[in-house]
Amino acid sequence: MRGAALIKSPVDVPRVPGLSESEQAALARLDGKVQAHRARNALRTALYEGKHALDHVGTVIPTQYRRAAQIIGWPAKAVDLLADRCTLTSFDWPDGDAASLGLDTIWTGNQLAIEAPMAAVSSLQHGVAFLSATEGDVSLGEQKAQIHCTSAADGSGEWNPRTRSLDSFLEVHKRDDLGAVISFTLIVGGQIVTADRDRGVWSVDRSTYRGMVPVEPLVFRPRPSKRLGTSRISRPVIGLTTAAMRTAMRLEGNADVYSLPQLFLLGANSSIFKNPDGTIKAAWQVALGRMFGVPDDDKAAVPRADIRTVQAASPEPHLKQMQQYAQLFSGETAIPVSSLGVSDMANPNSAESYIASREDLIAIAEVTTDIWGAAWARTMMRAAAIGNGVEVDERWSSIMPLWRPPQHQSRAAMADAGAKQVASVPWLAETEVGLELVGLTPDQITRALAARDKARSEQAFESILTVPDTPAAEDAGEDAADDADPAA
Repeated sequence: MRGAALIKSPVDVPRVPGLSESEQAALARLDGKVQAHRARNALRTALYEGKHALDHVGTVIPTQYRRAAQIIGWPAKAVDLLADRCTLTSFDWPDGDAASLGLDTIWTGNQLAIEAPMAAVSSLQHGVAFLSATEGDVSLGEQKAQIHCTSAADGSGEWNPRTRSLDSFLEVHKRDDLGAVISFTLIVGGQIVTADRDRGVWSVDRSTYRGMVPVEPLVFRPRPSKRLGTSRISRPVIGLTTAAMRTAMRLEGNADVYSLPQLFLLGANSSIFKNPDGTIKAAWQVALGRMFGVPDDDKAAVPRADIRTVQAASPEPHLKQMQQYAQLFSGETAIPVSSLGVSDMANPNSAESYIASREDLIAIAEVTTDIWGAAWARTMMRAAAIGNGVEVDERWSSIMPLWRPPQHQSRAAMADAGAKQVASVPWLAETEVGLELVGLTPDQITRALAARDKARSEQAFESILTVPDTPAAEDAGEDAADDADPAA
């Protein structure tokens, strides 16, 4: 493998003064898990970033064509196209006021509109990412409630199947040149331990937490044997990608080497292949020549020179093989073949056929957001508790993440479907849910409701100022005046 980071053999975990024996043992176990998956995670990262090329293809492929394999970006397609259909947009609290709880502040302060898509990509790339909610240092410009995502390449935890939560968690911040940990955060046994080594001296800081470990695994395709997930860049995906790389190299070599017609020159002497000084001409000089003077070979049986042509090899077999690999890749990942760049098939000519062509991908996205939703909800509950300076309230269990529909419908289609739903239940038009159904964005919903409330307030104020005097009120005023005047 070229282009991927050099992975060294696992190294021993250093002894850190200030850690208890149980904490030191947890550090060793968790770092061992990180190192055990480090090579495979590095390969997946290199494939995703287009930095992986093959070391050996065969003796017939020139060295300069090896870099052509980097054009295969299918693993990134497998991750990104699914991640784009699993977009987190906001949080809601149906049983209370989300704004008073500070959910909007946590969302904007932690820039979750940016962090959530990155967490999605990390989870799909390695099978799991980790969401943590901890208290930040406001004096340093941090948010009071910090939500942070850790890649599986830098962190790991121990899953407890009975409590359905992590018993411990480790995030490695930095390693030395040999791969040994020199900066980390360990969360275990009610303690959050942050340790750093500077010039051979360890410094350890501690803080406490209550309850469960404040970290949630964001898992893709969990199963009992792999509770912490399965990578979207699976072994079949890796195998098909490397096979397509080899085909791309052969195709590139065919374009340069075998695209020129093969010429056979019979009955001529060797002077045609030599320069005036007697040196042999380069192959490209012979191939690109426009006019030749071909001297006869006097000793030949037939003294007249004769040129015969063999047609160039066609690249069609390589293209067919690439299309076959693309179809296999599509079957493995549910990515349409038209998205892989090797198909000349036109786009579907109707919305129904478009959705049908992506039905498998949409189904995977729906299941994925259901699984991720629980982790995001628990993380937001912890962040809300930190932001409000209280313990997690059981009433917050209804906090839920809101996701963009995975169908990628047009605004016109969403508005049309939403209008029909609102028409059947008219009171929905006065709620945020109704405005969501007709296709308004969260910002537009907020502005629309604010404008509505402002207009209602102005109307109520104007109605108070412009109350007309009634005849009954006028008669009562005249009677009071008559009673007050003795001469009347």
